[in-house]
Amino acid sequence: MQRKRVIKSIENLTDDVLGALRMKYPEGWSNHIIKVNKGNNDFFHAITLDTEDTSYLVKVKVKVDTTSDADKYSSKELGELSDDMGNEDKDDSADIEDNED
Repeated sequence: MQRKRVIKSIENLTDDVLGALRMKYPEGWSNHIIKVNKGNNDFFHAITLDTEDTSYLVKVKVKVDTTSDADKYSSKELGELSDDMGNEDKDDSADIEDNED
């Protein structure tokens, strides 16, 4: 018997299907999201779920971080980070002993 194929938003799932989703992804589904192209230069994000009689493509909302890592820190903050890292290296090197005697 072939399964029904259903595309549904996560907000519209029944409690039974939500329970099956929780069982399949107990640690969360953020690493299992796929991008589905709709063919008209549009897309949506989804996760998959198979039950005994149905294959679900569950639409999920994805928050995309558009800020690059370089934009998150100002030049001043980056300079302070490198200064701190330099101080840590100096402290660590003082604790190293030469045991080649």
